[in-house]
Amino acid sequence: MPIVVNLPSEFKTVYTNILKTTPREGTIKLITNELKRQLLEYKLIEKKLAKKYGVSFEEFKRNEVVKKENYSFEVEEDYCDWELAIDGIATIEKAIQNIKKYI
Repeated sequence: MPIVVNLPSEFKTVYTNILKTTPREGTIKLITNELKRQLLEYKLIEKKLAKKYGVSFEEFKRNEVVKKENYSFEVEEDYCDWELAIDGIATIEKAIQNIKKYI
């Protein structure tokens, strides 16, 4: 089901003169680019933490690194960031898959 978004008329000028596209196509492109940007951000976090600890997130949990590091703030924060990144990757990849037919 299509959604309708009411934008000020100035946006039509931006779509037409600057983005050189229709509002529909421009909006699809903007959303797609934002999803890709977020996906890249989450993947960078995951890669950085895997490099920092030398293990995957699953190994990090299995090895109880947080416990071994006496529940230090930094390690707990890394755990939360890593878990958020992995969840974010799955969520964004699913969203991209859902809109793929429009891209």
